[in-house]
Amino acid sequence: MAELATLARPYGNAAFDIASERGERDRWSRILDFLSRALREPGLHALVASPVADAQKTHELIELLRQEFGEVTEPVRRFIQVLGSNKRLALLPEISEQFEMLKAEAEKTLDVAVTSAVAMTDDEVERLSAALKRRFEQDIEISTAVDDSLIGGAVIRAGDTVVDGSVRGKLDKLAESLART
Repeated sequence: MAELATLARPYGNAAFDIASERGERDRWSRILDFLSRALREPGLHALVASPVADAQKTHELIELLRQEFGEVTEPVRRFIQVLGSNKRLALLPEISEQFEMLKAEAEKTLDVAVTSAVAMTDDEVERLSAALKRRFEQDIEISTAVDDSLIGGAVIRAGDTVVDGSVRGKLDKLAESLART
């Protein structure tokens, strides 16, 4: 996994630089996210992973973009062609992640994923958002999910920081501790 991130980083940086220069961060973000999701589909993933000529792969991806977004700009087309010629099309999901991290850093936003045992109220989400904004000194974008296997509490993922305040997490730590003694 770390290898893929290392390989994707220069492409993510290049995409971010191009998008920033052109004032098209949001557009590139949508394009990279779309391609990333599309590559999770078995048919397209098989195309990218196959030994078929790279020109055909890039043509297929550009056609897919044209169908979804209409016009495909020359910088986007060239970016896809460079990935294809360097046999890096399969890195698009990681490139998208790199791009989003750079975008969030530049825009001073932090995406936070909160998984709780029960649904959070709007007031709880607001208070958590305010606390995280003070802690990280960034605007916060919170997404919530419910996982009843946590039993109680929540798991918060903010960038590289993970806070496991779930009952399940505490029970797992206790079991681990008891196993060592």
